[in-house]
Amino acid sequence: MRDLDLARLESVFRDTALEAGALIMEVYDRPEVETRTKADASPVTEADEAADALISRRLAAAFPDILIVTEEQASSHLHRADRFLIVDPLDGTKEFIQRRGDFTVNIALVEDGVPQRGVVYAPAKQRLFYTRADGTSVEEAAPFGNEPGAQRVLRVAQPDNDALRVVASKSHRDAATDAYIDRYRVAQSKSAGSSLKFCLIAAGEADLYPRLGPTMEWDTAAGDAVVRGAGGHVAQLDDHESLTYGKEDYRNPFFVAFAPGVVLA
Repeated sequence: MRDLDLARLESVFRDTALEAGALIMEVYDRPEVETRTKADASPVTEADEAADALISRRLAAAFPDILIVTEEQASSHLHRADRFLIVDPLDGTKEFIQRRGDFTVNIALVEDGVPQRGVVYAPAKQRLFYTRADGTSVEEAAPFGNEPGAQRVLRVAQPDNDALRVVASKSHRDAATDAYIDRYRVAQSKSAGSSLKFCLIAAGEADLYPRLGPTMEWDTAAGDAVVRGAGGHVAQLDDHESLTYGKEDYRNPFFVAFAPGVVLA
């Protein structure tokens, strides 16, 4: 990545996520939100589409030579590159519709299959996580201004395998996920929506996040980058090899995010 200005990338990612988050909250605070169902039966709102348009414009202007892959533009899913930007403008649309607050803006840079940098912003919770130019992950304290405020460097926790803290999906938890979690000695189990689950691992607030269900790369790349920048791992569930990006259909296998020291079942 030596030919890429990483300090500028950090700034663009941060500012774009904050701007998209503000737009999303404008829609969130309305009495009614326009919603429709996409071809894959998943919901999409006017906030998803408006945030997508904004993010796409900002990224294309800042990095015109880098491919942008975004959930809401199906045509972008047909393209591949060794380096690309991948976007979920509103991850956790179901949480958004149900006014539960666990939704995020996700933007990431992928190079050679690895999510190198990312930002995850949860505007309703005022939590902002991103990787800095040097690759470390931070959480910036609110309120957020034009210039970055106080930052806390993130580091995954040292887990106790006799008392693990597990986080799982709020909207997609099922019997298979519960059966997998039952393989561990769990002291605390919580649910969270969207890519916030990755950030709880990165922030040392949880030790293990399994996902035994369908996800796409735009759902995970930004959170994966934040976890990696905090010293954690995201691995395929079957062989524990690192999750990779830029696959033909941008579809993920089942995976687990975890702090080093967790003995995977």
